[in-house]
Amino acid sequence: MSSVLIVGIDPHAVPGLDGDAISAALERELVRFGERGIDAATVLVTWDGAAEAAIVGALVTRPWDVVVVGGGIRKAEALLSLFEQVVNLVRRHAPGAAVAFSTGVSDSVEAAERWL
Repeated sequence: MSSVLIVGIDPHAVPGLDGDAISAALERELVRFGERGIDAATVLVTWDGAAEAAIVGALVTRPWDVVVVGGGIRKAEALLSLFEQVVNLVRRHAPGAAVAFSTGVSDSVEAAERWL
């Protein structure tokens, strides 16, 4: 079974976002992965000092086929350093994983499937 880790921003930590709605959409995305026979997990971080430990902890739990970096991390200019950190942590701690990029919470399956 293929494995995918989604790295994203905790939607409850972003002012002005409906964290519950985004979390529900992410849960639907995890169901879509399961329907395709793909084992998927998430690590949701904030842009504080705890992000690195959380990401590394998720990356080393198992071998990942693909790590999907969410659009919230990738597209926000203010999070450029976090985006760079995520890419380099994947390179170091999951060197066998492909890296994919989603545009939002509802296309992580398609992003991962491009590399599976």
